[in-house]
Amino acid sequence: MSAPEEEFYSEERWQNWLDRLRDEDLDPEDEDSARLLLNLQDDVAIAVAKILKAYDEGDVDQEEALEELADIREVVLSEPDFADEDKLMLVDGVQTSLVCVFYSAEQYLADGVADEASLAEYVEAAVEAEAEEDLDRALGLTACAGTRVIDGEELDMAVIEDVEYGLVTEWVNGLDSLQSALSDPEVIEDDD
Repeated sequence: MSAPEEEFYSEERWQNWLDRLRDEDLDPEDEDSARLLLNLQDDVAIAVAKILKAYDEGDVDQEEALEELADIREVVLSEPDFADEDKLMLVDGVQTSLVCVFYSAEQYLADGVADEASLAEYVEAAVEAEAEEDLDRALGLTACAGTRVIDGEELDMAVIEDVEYGLVTEWVNGLDSLQSALSDPEVIEDDD
């Protein structure tokens, strides 16, 4: 079994997105700015989905898939070099959403699908854990929900509709991007 020659995601690709953000006048209330940030998030989720698909199809083994994920995570979660604090905060929001995408994929590769509760129950338990300020547990539970998304269970965003904005809502937002990427892994051009 040999790894495909294609690279799943590159530092250059991430830097192209950051350069584009640097050049834009970003306003989170503006639809175009919000779309640009969502495209950035979705682009990374698509790369993760491609690794998972390659693993499920036997094109890469568990070790290779975990290494690819680790490489992408290192690039995407490193602190961007932005002088603009507002832009830094917006990119940080995207990175926060993607943290759970990476953890979910790693958990899926290492342990398979979490099957002790439904997707919604995992998210509800994560919300409770966040309320108790047990953030490690909250992330772990949200990642369990993520393994169920990877396995094809439908994520209904209504599960966080009445939840106060916080880390779990950010993480579930990332899972929504992953769900979209898994169902339609269409490449987003970083130079649109």
